[in-house]
Amino acid sequence: MAARTAKEPGSVGKYVLEDQVGHLLRRAHQRASAIFQEYIAEGLTPQQYAALIKVRDFGSVSQNRLGRAVAMDPATSQGVVQRLVAKHLIRRERDPKDRRRSMLSLTPLGEEMAEKLVPLGRKITAETLAPLSKDEKATFLKLLNKLT
Repeated sequence: MAARTAKEPGSVGKYVLEDQVGHLLRRAHQRASAIFQEYIAEGLTPQQYAALIKVRDFGSVSQNRLGRAVAMDPATSQGVVQRLVAKHLIRRERDPKDRRRSMLSLTPLGEEMAEKLVPLGRKITAETLAPLSKDEKATFLKLLNKLT
């Protein structure tokens, strides 16, 4: 059976996949991910990169707070942290004020890596948004933030 097209009689109104937000966001994400992979040759995933940079920003942070800051569920956050610990980029220590809580901070290698990666993060953003004018970039980022 042939797939229905937007122009086929009997279809429920005109529906063009290329105009749908989910499809467009997925394509934009593919573009951003491909550019990320070009620049980040350190074997880090986008989630690991985000976690590393946020640990840098916080200085010391609980695993729970880090997960919320980078919008990861607890299971994903735990896996990301485990991989960063295994790569010797972050250290996990018990919080002396609450022994149930793990506190994360950068190792010297993690500090070095973060400092190396931040300029690349800026290049990734610039290249991802390169097709847009300066005003369009500002509007696009403002609108994306409104959706998150």
